Amino acid sequence: MTFKNIMIKNDLFLRALKGEQVDRPPVWMMRQAGRYLPEFQVIKKKYDFFTRCQTPELASEITVQPIRRYGMDAAILFSDILVIPQAMNIEVQMKPDFGPYLPKPIRSQKDLDHVIIPDVNDSLGYVMEAIKATKEKLNDEVPLIGFAGSPWTILCYCVQGQGSKNFDKAKELCFTNPVLAHSLLQKITDTTIEYLKAKVGAGVNTVQVFDSWGGMLSPVDYQEFSWQYVQQIIDALKDITPVIAFGKGCWFALDEMSKSGASALGVDWTCSPRNARYLSGGRITLQGNFDPTRLFSPPAVIKKMVHQMINEFGKDRLVVNLGHGILPNIPLENAKAFIDAVKEYKAN
Repeated sequence: MTFKNIMIKNDLFLRALKGEQVDRPPVWMMRQAGRYLPEFQVIKKKYDFFTRCQTPELASEITVQPIRRYGMDAAILFSDILVIPQAMNIEVQMKPDFGPYLPKPIRSQKDLDHVIIPDVNDSLGYVMEAIKATKEKLNDEVPLIGFAGSPWTILCYCVQGQGSKNFDKAKELCFTNPVLAHSLLQKITDTTIEYLKAKVGAGVNTVQVFDSWGGMLSPVDYQEFSWQYVQQIIDALKDITPVIAFGKGCWFALDEMSKSGASALGVDWTCSPRNARYLSGGRITLQGNFDPTRLFSPPAVIKKMVHQMINEFGKDRLVVNLGHGILPNIPLENAKAFIDAVKEYKAN
């Protein structure tokens, strides 16, 4: 792998992705840019969701807020996985207290005919501008992560039309009309590859693919409808930037994922550190896996549990993170305890 040699002052995260020995593991939190921070709430009151995503000055400000407050070892660009379907000519609304809503879900060939593979620099140029603005604010203090949803996770929203506990309509389409499902998945994959390449060109130091709904599928169906498309993304990106693959509920695929060429694998809290190391063959950096709800515990308990988690994973080939995104109502001092626990960690 040959990546651009960019001098980042705190390169702990990048070194962990390469598998280098470190004094302590790096730490960041999924969804760290946003909803639990009072400074974010100030911006949220003034601007709606997609305005925040589409305005580079706002997106970059939101991205750096947690770094200013807590000093994580990496920043993740404030954006959303559903900017991809928007760019593909699929309407996406973000409804308050409801979440994403797609008024015209994709359920037939006629629907699919309206879906385009866009010029990402045109339709998603605002993301690239946000990256440049963020890089300026970060001043090479810490690396910047860009991300996308997995094609399967994007399909779930495009077919279901909204969030769901089981994405039954999405699965029904895959099982009754697999040809249509695979056509849509490939269009999403092609767009995602171009999007992530453009992000790397704009300056992100690594990318993460979020397969938030991968665990909805059986291991066999996961291979067919999700992993093969994630693998295409990894193959297209791995020689230009480190790739982190995170499949929530996908512990059963860790062995195959570990052979994919990804630099790291995200693990959720339902898989113990020991099992995650065993299933991934001990050959790849792992990221995770503190239960986000555990951040409601008292700070002293959080610190103790984080140190225990690091000891179980081992400090090397590890990026400390939550097992999914931080919840909106986590007390600020508890989020601080999580970050500080990692920074204070000393190997026994």
